[in-house]
Formats: sequence, C-alpha cells, structure tokens
Amino acid sequence: MSTWSKYIVATSVEEALEALAAATEATCLVAGGTDLMLDLQQQDRISPIHTLVDITNIPELQCIEQRGNSLFVGACVPLRKIVESTLIRNHALALSEACGLIGGPQVRNTATLGGNVAHALPAADGTIALVALDAKVEIAGQTGRRMEPILNIFRGVGQSSLVKGSDILVGFHIPTQSAGQASAFGRVMRPQGVALPVINLAVWLKQKDQHIEEIRIAVGPAGPIPQRASSIEVFLAGKAFTQEALAQAKILVDSTLNFRTSPMRATATYRYHLCKVLLEEIIGNAWQRALMV
Repeated sequence: MSTWSKYIVATSVEEALEALAAATEATCLVAGGTDLMLDLQQQDRISPIHTLVDITNIPELQCIEQRGNSLFVGACVPLRKIVESTLIRNHALALSEACGLIGGPQVRNTATLGGNVAHALPAADGTIALVALDAKVEIAGQTGRRMEPILNIFRGVGQSSLVKGSDILVGFHIPTQSAGQASAFGRVMRPQGVALPVINLAVWLKQKDQHIEEIRIAVGPAGPIPQRASSIEVFLAGKAFTQEALAQAKILVDSTLNFRTSPMRATATYRYHLCKVLLEEIIGNAWQRALMV
C-alpha cells in the first residue's frame, strides 16, 4: 500500500506554494528525501501524509551562484554538487568539507543542504558549517519571502521555525570571502560506523597582522540547537595567534559549552576532551588558509 495518495511535481516556488495552500489534508515537501523516506518506513515517527510536493525541479532551488557580496546556495542543491563547486571551495570551504563527510557517495548524490538544515538536528554537519559562515536563510511563505539568520530557524531537536505545510526553504546566502578570511570544518565519528558525530566543529576567521581580528566558532551537539562558542570567540578576537592563546581558549570549553553523556555518542568527559582537540586543529586549519588568501 502506498504511503501517500498524491504526488505533485512543482516547477516554481510559486507553484509549490499554491499546492501547499490548496491542500486540504496533510502535505509534505520532498527534495532529496533521504530523511523523509526513513520516516515513512517508520510511520510511528510522523503523521500520515496525503500529498507530497516535489520541489527538486525548481531551477532557483538548484542554483549555486555569486550575488554581489554573497553566495546563494539553493536548498535543493545535492551535497555532491556543493562539494564539487569551485565557488563554494573558494568562499566557504568549511561547507564543502562538511558536506563531503555526510553519508556516502550515493547519499550525497541525492541528499540536499536544505534537508540537512530543515531536519533541525543540533549536529547536522552542513548546519554547523553554515552557522560558522554566518549564513542567512531565505524562506518563501504564503505572505511573501523573508530572510532569517540561520540560528533563528532552530527551536529544539527536530523542531524549526518553518511553518509546516506553508513555508519553503529557498536557499542560503553566505558572505563571500575576502583577503585574510578563511574557514574550516572537522568532526569526530564513532569508530563503529554509527552515522552520528561525537562532536563536530566549524570555524570562520579573519586575520590581520598575525592577529585574529574576528572569529566565529560553531559546535555541535552541545545542546538542543546548534551553538556558537560565543565566549571563546570574544576571548580570541584581537589576540595574536599563539599556542598560549589557543591553550587559554581550550580552558574555556569546560565552562562555556554544555556537553552531556549520550549512549549513542560518548561520555561528556570524552566529548569535552575531543572538543579541545578539535578546536585547536580547526582554528589552526582556518588560520593557515587565511594566511594564504
């Protein structure tokens, strides 16, 4: 028996919005579908769906392009294309690195960045990179379009501010990279192959005269939503890039981030340790890249 009754293929954002507005029964958007298909197979995880609105054929949502001082990445761009994009590698390398670690090649051929964010998990690799890159999210709704800082989207584990059956995540706007700026991403996975990061971390920084002029650090999972390591950012801003500065920043991990023991990930103690290791490594990677830009 089919798990849905109606399947609509939209060719524009407006057509998809019309389909959502006209629906009288439960309706869901589908793009890559890698999360949705798992949910449908375990129907106790979601409410019954009457109509699926396929948005993968909307050209705007499949676009990667530079628009002035920002990159636009459509919500339905497959992860593989993000990994391969020269624009992304030149301006948002942390995002390329993050997307290259999601699933395997077959998953990356299908899964989308929009789905990675819309699923609203606190340690989704693409999300953590976008947070460090200060991305804005473009959303289309029944009353028009709006832009939101990416962290505004998250309300809790699996919960977002997107209005189900009404809002469409159009894409992401990422500031382009200038001289002295760079980003990096890394994560630690369980060795057993479980597709859950023990911890992942992304950094964007701007260097000037051998000092960290500005820095953004995103880390997960350190709570029910993606986190910025704001206290560590404030501490490092304006400081020379030295081992002493990094050592002091690592001390702040214990008092400013909130890791808990998880049977699916690791103990809190181990995750605090790994965060310090990863923090030093990823800041170092971003710093070296910034020196070459």
